[in-house]
Amino acid sequence: MNISDFHGSATALSVESTGRALTSPTTHGVGRSTPLRVDAQRNLEHVLRAAREVFGELGYGAPMEDVARRARVGVGTVYRRFPSKDVLVRRIAEEETARLTEQARTALGQEEEPWQALSRFLRTSVASGAGRLLPPQVLRVGSTAEEAEEARVPHQRQAAETAGAPGLRVVGATRSAAEDEPSDDAGAGALLEVVGRLVHRAREAGELRADVTVADVLLVIATAAPALPDPAQQAAASTRLLDILLEGLRSRTA
Repeated sequence: MNISDFHGSATALSVESTGRALTSPTTHGVGRSTPLRVDAQRNLEHVLRAAREVFGELGYGAPMEDVARRARVGVGTVYRRFPSKDVLVRRIAEEETARLTEQARTALGQEEEPWQALSRFLRTSVASGAGRLLPPQVLRVGSTAEEAEEARVPHQRQAAETAGAPGLRVVGATRSAAEDEPSDDAGAGALLEVVGRLVHRAREAGELRADVTVADVLLVIATAAPALPDPAQQAAASTRLLDILLEGLRSRTA
C-alpha cells in the first residue's frame, strides 16, 4: 500500500466510525468552532427563556427537567451551562433584581408626585410579571418585632410607631459571605435602596401608611402577579388585585 492509499483508508475509516469526516484544524483557520459557539449561545438563550417561564409558572421549586423540556434541549445541556439548579436560580434572580431596580429608578426619575411614582413602579413591575420571579434571597417571612424592624429602611425605623407588627424580613445583612455571592448582595441592596426612596417619599408626603415597609411593597408585587393560563384573564386579575392592594397601602388621611 502506498502513502496515498493509506491516507484514503484512514479517512474512510474515520468517516465510517464517527459518521462524519474529520475537519482539518488548518482549514480556513477556524474549522467548525464558530458554528458551535453560535449554537451554544442559542441554547443558552433558550434555557434562560424557558427557566423564566417555568419558574414564573411553577416557582423556583420546579425541576431542571421541566426547564430542559420547555427549552427543547436535553437536561445535560442545561447542566453544562448551569452546574446546579441553584446556579440557574441565582442567574434568573439576579436578572429579575436588575430589572426591578431599573423599573424603580425610572419611576423615581420620571414621576414628581410621590404616590404616582410608587404606584407606577408597582403597576409596571406587576404588568411585567416580575412578582413571579422575585429573588428568593430578598424576602423571608418573619413574625417577630426584631425581624419586622429589619425590613424597614432607616427613615422608617426612626418614624415607625408599629415596629412590633409582623412583616417580611429582608435577607442580606444577616447572611454570611459564604451563603451569598457579592453580586447577589449588591443587586439586592440596590433594589432595596431605590424602593426605599420611593417608600420614603410617599410616606413623607402623607400618602403612604406609616407602617408600610419596603418588604411590604415587594410583597405586593409578588401577590398581584397570579399565574393564570389565559393571558387576558391574568392581566385583568392582576390589575384588579393591584388596585385593591394599592388602596390598602394608602394613608387614611391622603
